[in-house]
Amino acid sequence: MVVLYILLPIVIAFAAVILIRAAMFKPPEEKTRNPEQIIFDYDASITALQELIRCRTVSYSDPAMEDDAEFEKLIGLIPRLYPEVYRVCTLIRLPGRALLLKWEGTDHSQPSVLMSHYDVVPANEESWTKPPFDALIDENGIMWGRGCVDTKLTFNGIMFAANHLIAQGFKPKHDLYFAFSGSEEVYGSGAPNIVDWFEQQGISPAFVLDEGGAVVENVFPGVNQPCALIGVAEKGLMNLEFRVSSSGGHAASPKPHTPIGILSRACCRIENHPFKMHISSPVAEMFNTLGRHSTFIYRMIFANLWCFGGILDILSKKSGGEMNAMLRTTAAFTQAEGSPAPNVIPPSASFVANLRLNPNDSIDSAMEYIKRIVADENVQITVGKGAFNPSVVSKTHCPAWDMLAETVEETWPGCIVSPYLMVQCSDSRHYGRISNHVYRFSAADFTADEISSIHGNDEHIRVNVVKRTVEFYIRLMLKC
Repeated sequence: MVVLYILLPIVIAFAAVILIRAAMFKPPEEKTRNPEQIIFDYDASITALQELIRCRTVSYSDPAMEDDAEFEKLIGLIPRLYPEVYRVCTLIRLPGRALLLKWEGTDHSQPSVLMSHYDVVPANEESWTKPPFDALIDENGIMWGRGCVDTKLTFNGIMFAANHLIAQGFKPKHDLYFAFSGSEEVYGSGAPNIVDWFEQQGISPAFVLDEGGAVVENVFPGVNQPCALIGVAEKGLMNLEFRVSSSGGHAASPKPHTPIGILSRACCRIENHPFKMHISSPVAEMFNTLGRHSTFIYRMIFANLWCFGGILDILSKKSGGEMNAMLRTTAAFTQAEGSPAPNVIPPSASFVANLRLNPNDSIDSAMEYIKRIVADENVQITVGKGAFNPSVVSKTHCPAWDMLAETVEETWPGCIVSPYLMVQCSDSRHYGRISNHVYRFSAADFTADEISSIHGNDEHIRVNVVKRTVEFYIRLMLKC
């Protein structure tokens, strides 16, 4: 009974702290915005995107498979589709099919860079219900075509917006650069070459915007409003090869453990021992922003992660998916190679795992962890080519972020603007060496169906989204 008297006040006090913190965990007061209406030639913007899609600018890991004429065809469209941009802006061509256009402002001290890429992934044309390079628009106002989302949408949005503003006689306050790569889908040299050029010129951008998040719905527990997710960082990447060698032999008389068996054990150990959860600063900011708009139960969790972090860890590990990917370094086994015949034990077998590195991890720390978990000297582990560490984390409490957030809110009234961690890779990671104001937002409101069509069959987008993308860039350029 004495113990009960002692514990009861402690339990009550503990519960009170949890509930009071949850009650205080509310969103800030919403600002009233009355943005000016943006009027431009909607139909022409849609037609321009269609023409870009009809260029088969497909990137392959083997450059011999690429059609240079199609890339040149797209570049050749610029004077006709965006004549004012071509007339006023200086065009610099760099290796890696990189295009850099400069729109000179009245001040040169705080330049901005708006990015996109104009290459696309291959399309398995037989599996599409509409031709992937015809850019057809159906009776429901949906455009079908490879690249209509990723990312000729933003290429067209940037160029059409600039063309419109130049025709209106507008000149930006600061220099504006439009940076386009034709090799992003194969981790090409286009974007790095542009960043090299900026470094050589001594230019440190005050603002950089590339593809990334978007305005989406049903992405955060207990939040019903549309959320505009802006990536302020992205995870690193490394491919690990796990290889086991043996003397081979006939499958009729195997040893107790074959190379495939040893590799399978290593695979199971890694999958059964996920990397430690790290709530990086971008994810912490997202929880702090979106959690305040959630239902009371979820607000109780996100306001008290010091108490409920363990539950979040367990649930994310069990469910996987994007939430789990934002919380830890992930390892996905994607390739395997063994014997060429079913009755031959392979003299050498390998598995490949694709790792996406949390901002709190690195190539070296991840490698150390994997070796410790595998704990088998028979398994040779090698880091593949092209590995890179997580990107720089960009600032959010600054004028560059405020300008972007305000533009998003003006274009998509009622959405919640939030930072987040991108689990995919983009060209913007290269800009971390010259700016800590690099943001990732695809300037569109996507449905789940549109997002799932990226890199898949039947990539498509509503034409109304095309219009809002142009509107967004017009608003943004007026502030730059």
